[in-house]
Amino acid sequence: MAKLAFLGLGVMGYPMAGHLQAAGHDVCVYNRTATKAEAWVKAHGGTSAPTPREAAEGAEFVMACVGNDDDLRSVCLGDDGAFAGMGKGACFVDHTTVSALVTRELYDAARAAGLDFVDAPISGGQAGAENGQLSIMCGGDAAAYERAEPVMTTYAKMCRRIGDSGAGQMTKMCNQIAIAGLVQGLSEALHFAEKSGLDGRAVVEVISQGAAGSWQMANRYETMLDDEFDHGFAVDWMRKDLGICLQTANESGASLPVTALVDQFYKEVQNMGGGRWDTSSLFKRLRKIDGA
Repeated sequence: MAKLAFLGLGVMGYPMAGHLQAAGHDVCVYNRTATKAEAWVKAHGGTSAPTPREAAEGAEFVMACVGNDDDLRSVCLGDDGAFAGMGKGACFVDHTTVSALVTRELYDAARAAGLDFVDAPISGGQAGAENGQLSIMCGGDAAAYERAEPVMTTYAKMCRRIGDSGAGQMTKMCNQIAIAGLVQGLSEALHFAEKSGLDGRAVVEVISQGAAGSWQMANRYETMLDDEFDHGFAVDWMRKDLGICLQTANESGASLPVTALVDQFYKEVQNMGGGRWDTSSLFKRLRKIDGA
């Protein structure tokens, strides 16, 4: 059991920190909105702190799950940042989906301060976080990963080091690229079924057992057909992630034509007022185009 800090109590971080406390770790949480941290302490025990630095003081591991590159920098750096409060040899584990650029920047800053840094973005959505069934893709020094892995397995069904610093974030980009195409394909299949007068549920019951089957199909087709889009990762966050993917692809020379197209479809969903809808709302966009 270890003394831990957890920074960021959003839909993912809140239950993840709860799993750590339930496992017997001594967890101190920080959240930009203090009332959320107070609610977490009331629900799970542990303690809260008013700054990342104070939360990180004395912690062997500091986990973070915040919003974007700038949010991550703000909780790591500066007089009130976590790095200022961490003792030498402590390990910072970042579960945020951010650019590989900021990951490598913070890895260098951590190493200069005598700290370890592991980039460990997550996949599995809110349900995965709540059920402790996340997939975690990691980058960083092998020794740092080996130290952090037993802590991360508290809320993971799969945890693997892919390579050096930034490799976890690059792998998460692969994940988001794959999801974008899958959700659009599923949306088009359901739309085609409806336009053809077919029972969408019957169609999925058959095709999900063949080569077309996927997690997205198994877990999202019913809510899509029921016009319910509050069951997962929000469109606003997906566009943030796809922006990182497309920028990185531009720098590396990778061709992502489907990803670029789906990103624009998500922009249309945002314009429909669906920024907080989940990513399966691509189907709602097709229904709107059809006038349904």
